[in-house]
Amino acid sequence: MHVLLTNDDGVGARGLAVMACAIEAWIAAAPAGEERAAVVVAPDRNYSGMSAAVGDVFARPTVSYRRYGVEGAPTLPAYGLDAPPALCAIMGALGAFDLVPDVIVSGINAGANVGRSVLHSGTVGAVLTGAQLGLSGIAVSVQWGEHVHYDTAAAVCVEVLDEVVAAPGRIVLNLNVPNLARDELRGVRRARVSTAGIVKAAGRRAGGPPLADEGELPLRLGSATPALGDVSDEEPDEDGALLAAGYATLTPLRGPHEDTDPGLDQTVDAALRLIDAHLRRT
Repeated sequence: MHVLLTNDDGVGARGLAVMACAIEAWIAAAPAGEERAAVVVAPDRNYSGMSAAVGDVFARPTVSYRRYGVEGAPTLPAYGLDAPPALCAIMGALGAFDLVPDVIVSGINAGANVGRSVLHSGTVGAVLTGAQLGLSGIAVSVQWGEHVHYDTAAAVCVEVLDEVVAAPGRIVLNLNVPNLARDELRGVRRARVSTAGIVKAAGRRAGGPPLADEGELPLRLGSATPALGDVSDEEPDEDGALLAAGYATLTPLRGPHEDTDPGLDQTVDAALRLIDAHLRRT
C-alpha cells in the first residue's frame, strides 16, 4: 500500500511533520508480507484556502521542486513543489515522485475544515483532486488553539487510514479533530456538513453610503474558522457542533459530478430547446 502525503500549509509545516511521523510508524508496523511505503509531495509554502486550484499550467507547464527532509521522519522521501496542493496531488498521483500511490492523506491542517469551508480548503481540495484520479483519500484537520494537539489528529488519522485502505471501493473522508489530548477525546462521529461559512458578513449593509472608488471592505469571519467560533445555531449531528462538543468527525465527500436529479430534466430540456432554436436563427 502506497501513501501520498500532502497538505496546504507547506512542506515545512508542523502538522505535516507529525502526520509523516505517524505514517512512518504505520509503515514500520506493517504485517509480514504487506508492502507499505509513502512519499511526501507538498507545496513549498503556505497555500491555504486554494481549494482545488492548480494555477495557470498553460502559461507555465513546468513545476519547480526541491528535496526536503521532514523532521522526525527521515525515511520518507519528501519534495516541496512550487505548486498549490491540488497540483501536488495530481503530480504525486501520476507517479512523478518515487511511487504510484493508492491513497492520499492531506494534512494535518492547522485549523478545522468544517461547514462551507470544505469548498475552499486546500487540504480538502487535494484529496478531492486525488479522487478524480482514482485515489481514496483522507483530509485531516485539527482545531486551532494556543497549543495544537497534532498528535491526537495523527493517531486518529492512522486508525482511519486502515479502514480506507481496506474499503472495497474508492472513498474520500473529511476528518476533523478537536484540539484535545487523545485521552480527552470523546470519540468519533459521522457528521453532516453544516452551513457555517468562513465569511459571515462582508463590507457594509446594502443601502448604506455609496462606496468610494477604492478602499478596503472588512470581513466578519464565521464559525468555520481555524479556532471554531460560535456553533450554537448548528444541529447536534453537524460537523462544527460535534467538534465543539469534543468529538472527532468523519464526513464522506464526493467531488464534482453530473447532477442526475430527475427533477432537473424539464429545466435542462427547456434550456436545450431555447439554445437550439437560437442557434438555428443565427
